[in-house]
Amino acid sequence: MMAEEKRPVKITETILRDAHQSLIATRMTTEQMLPIIDKMDKVGYNSVECWGGATFDASLRFLKEDPWERLRKLRAGFKNTKLQMLFRGQNILGYSHYPDDVVEYFVQKSIANGIDIIRIFDCLNDIRNLQTAVNATNKFKKQEGRGHAQVALSYTLGDAYTLDYWRDIARKIEEMGADSICIKDMAGLLVPYEAEKLVKALKEGTKLPIQLHTHYTSGVAAMTYMKAVEAGCDIIDTAMSPLSMGTSQPATEVMAKTFENTPYDPEFDQNLLAEIADYFKPLREEWIASGRYSTKVMGVNINTLRYQVPGGMLSNLVSQLAEMKQEDKFDEVLEEVPRVRKDFGEPPLVTPSSQIVGTQAVLNVVLGERYKQFTKESRDLLAGKYGQTVKPMNPEVQKKALGDTKPITHRPADDLEPGLAKFEAECSQWKRQDEDVLSYALFPQVATEFFKYRDTQSTGVDSTLADKEDKVYPV
Repeated sequence: MMAEEKRPVKITETILRDAHQSLIATRMTTEQMLPIIDKMDKVGYNSVECWGGATFDASLRFLKEDPWERLRKLRAGFKNTKLQMLFRGQNILGYSHYPDDVVEYFVQKSIANGIDIIRIFDCLNDIRNLQTAVNATNKFKKQEGRGHAQVALSYTLGDAYTLDYWRDIARKIEEMGADSICIKDMAGLLVPYEAEKLVKALKEGTKLPIQLHTHYTSGVAAMTYMKAVEAGCDIIDTAMSPLSMGTSQPATEVMAKTFENTPYDPEFDQNLLAEIADYFKPLREEWIASGRYSTKVMGVNINTLRYQVPGGMLSNLVSQLAEMKQEDKFDEVLEEVPRVRKDFGEPPLVTPSSQIVGTQAVLNVVLGERYKQFTKESRDLLAGKYGQTVKPMNPEVQKKALGDTKPITHRPADDLEPGLAKFEAECSQWKRQDEDVLSYALFPQVATEFFKYRDTQSTGVDSTLADKEDKVYPV
């Protein structure tokens, strides 16, 4: 190899968020994370993704943990490493749009409690749904000296998604004030040589750093990373080997080794990585023994590439049809998915658009007539309530779903009244810290159950020791 200038690839570690979300339904506890933080902090990661996505909901709902408490403990442990979260644009970490004041307050509290990089995405790539979160991050970056707004583009295939589309949207994201761009390939659809073209196109559209996030579901992810890095990709997402591959990311140690002694060498210490892997191995064995870590998510699902449908969506379709005793209709439903997606404006298939399109395809096939019945979510999507799709929706299908109601063309959150004061009032009896209002705003029932549980834990936080002025609680 000719002596090229050094361009070490940066690495974001996902084992504390996306890896366990993808493989064990987000069930890693804070106590399982804390003992290894010290070693992880010495690796030299670009960042550690450890919060957001489904961790917030799962902590409250299944682990009976305060997600804010987790973040503070992780922040205390990671002295040298940036912490990163995943943020669903105007949906924050929930499943519907929230008012701007709630989005802004959530960003403020995330940064104040220790997050450095906020990765913000929208299921339709409607950048109007990202603007409030980006503006808020930039505002608090000025005030706190910390905070980085990364906009993630949901990667998908289809007529509308040309290299020109990606190049143009990258330019717009730079103009809206983002600090970096991530290609978020949640379905593992990005194959190696396409990744090379995509990274080059993005680099033509923007000067911002480009990060790539993919999943091993379809079996190509490590090769995709290799071609992307050679083409100029700056940062890749990987997971420590015990929670890598399958529906998770390529293994951190393997990617670091792959680029060793090349211009892209991240110069990680393989012995240190081996010690970190050794910590997670017995946990992995426990999860496999308990059935929490299923062999179904470990192999290669080539149907992801054949049908361009995310792995999680495929399993949802199977279970929906099984409940209806219509398993024999599976192939028909798979053929119906792209037709529904086209009628709905060709959205990327990511939460929640994947569930909406999938469920509608099932109804169309099982009821024996297309669009005999619409789900509420299908109606909302066709009414513009999730935002704008890249292609126009089918006007006949819209008419059938909405009757004489006109679809909206403005940003959906423009219709929402400020909500913080209302949420404050509703959860005042449970509130022990400012952040409780945000937990309640996103998941009212789940948070209330958690607050009740918290109050009954005599061994938990002792509210009599609280410093009421600073709203700081002893742990």
